[in-house]
Amino acid sequence: MRAALICIDKKDHIAIRKANREAHLAYIASTGIVEMAGPFLDAEGGMTGSLVILTVDSLAGAEAWAAADPYAKAGLFETVTIQEWKKVVG
Repeated sequence: MRAALICIDKKDHIAIRKANREAHLAYIASTGIVEMAGPFLDAEGGMTGSLVILTVDSLAGAEAWAAADPYAKAGLFETVTIQEWKKVVG
């Protein structure tokens, strides 16, 4: 199954995002379950959150992945929503 993680950064936390970006990207690469991912952007092009599409066995697996993400461990996110997602186009 696929799960979408919709993560919204805490206001004024860009320094935390930048400081943990390398570890976050390494985590994505090492886990092998991320189908696609990228940041949400504000009107000026600044990063304000993340969308991550995972291929997992269960929502519990997606929750575990999200909890172990270096961004989450660093306290970057104001909210994280995890929803089962079905790819239809693309």
